[in-house]
Amino acid sequence: MSHTLYEANSQRVQRCELAVPGSSPEMFEKALNSGVDVIFLDLEDAVAPDDKLQARKNVIKAINELDWAGKGITVSIRINGLDTQYMVRDVVDLVEQCGDKIDTILIPKVGVYSDVYMVESMLNQLEMQQGMTKKIGIECLIETALGMANVEDIAKQGSIGGRLEALHFGVADYAASNRARTTNIGGLNPDYPGDQWHFALSRMIVACRAYGLRPIDGPFGDIKDPDGYKDAARRAAALGCEGKWAIHPSQITLANEVFTPPASEVDKAKRILEALKEAAAQGKGAAALDGRLIDAASEKMANNVVKTAEAIAAKA
Repeated sequence: MSHTLYEANSQRVQRCELAVPGSSPEMFEKALNSGVDVIFLDLEDAVAPDDKLQARKNVIKAINELDWAGKGITVSIRINGLDTQYMVRDVVDLVEQCGDKIDTILIPKVGVYSDVYMVESMLNQLEMQQGMTKKIGIECLIETALGMANVEDIAKQGSIGGRLEALHFGVADYAASNRARTTNIGGLNPDYPGDQWHFALSRMIVACRAYGLRPIDGPFGDIKDPDGYKDAARRAAALGCEGKWAIHPSQITLANEVFTPPASEVDKAKRILEALKEAAAQGKGAAALDGRLIDAASEKMANNVVKTAEAIAAKA
């Protein structure tokens, strides 16, 4: 193991993240009772330009008036992009009016680490101004060619800064940025012999795991294709993602199912740990279980499963 290790800035259960437009306050209470791990109230792409200011007011009111913490929900806000006239007041108004109730701010279309640094600096000053003791986390959407080209530096520098917790793969804008020949959001292209998102998602995941961040897969656009959603979630989970977005409440159960280790998997992991413990007591570094060799690497993989299951159980 290298002497250079990056510990996680924060641990959260994030199997599913429900996107809720800030311009649709009628959806807020339904989202509150949806059973999802994380909700991001959206001020960006899901809100038309003429509705931006009212959406911000709606979100601030909802954060202050609804008991998100009491429902065990992590509250995130997707602010507008740094290239817009809305972003500054998004951050200022949110922190000044409801900052102590916000868990994370999600920055869209991050291209370079300095994008993150700008929001970090604003949060540092605003939290001091407000006398806040709670530190608001940052999450970033990697959804452009520039962002993916710089994803390792974004992850590394953001981790050192102490606020960055997670990176999300924004497949739709990423496809547009790369001029990919598809109009699907997160689905497979029949003209491509495999999963055209595999490399990009895997690269982001590696950057996250190297620097102690949570990798989260983004949206799947066809809400009438639950099997397609689950397939996409399984592919992301197999690569190492901790969760996936839901753009409709019907997708929450699907994500929770995929990203919750089944009882049989947890039981096997515990058996691996017990077998290795017994082997260590006999002075052995490896053991056999169900006809297969298990060793120190098996222990690490098994611990991942057990710790994930324990965190989910604690949340419930």
